[in-house]
Amino acid sequence: QVQLVESGGGLVQPGGSLRLSCAGSGLTLGQYAVGWFRQVPGKEREAVSCISIKGDSTSYEDSVKGRFTISSDRAKNTVYLQMDSLTSEDTGVYTCAAGAVQGYHDYDFRTRGFRCSLESAGYDYYGTGLQVTVSS
Repeated sequence: QVQLVESGGGLVQPGGSLRLSCAGSGLTLGQYAVGWFRQVPGKEREAVSCISIKGDSTSYEDSVKGRFTISSDRAKNTVYLQMDSLTSEDTGVYTCAAGAVQGYHDYDFRTRGFRCSLESAGYDYYGTGLQVTVSS
């Protein structure tokens, strides 16, 4: 049974940092693209970052570029999202997802590495999510 379990959320003051973890079981995360999604009330869930198969490349949504860093630890079968310089706009439910949907995370012959997509249609498995609240 495939499971993705997130941890590391909570309450943090503006300007602070959090590190989210996504631990996989029943699958090897290195064989999938892994994305972190954020949902706020009244809005659709959107991807904020992803890391490709084998960790060849990463992508970030514009509002988190330079503040969030996604990484992976193959030995621990875990993907992390380091979030720095947090603002109230980062408040939401964060969910990790793993995917290998053809056409979304394919091998790029120009860069000679896999890419990852920020589109939710490219993901097969989702965790249950956790709350991140940025507030003073």
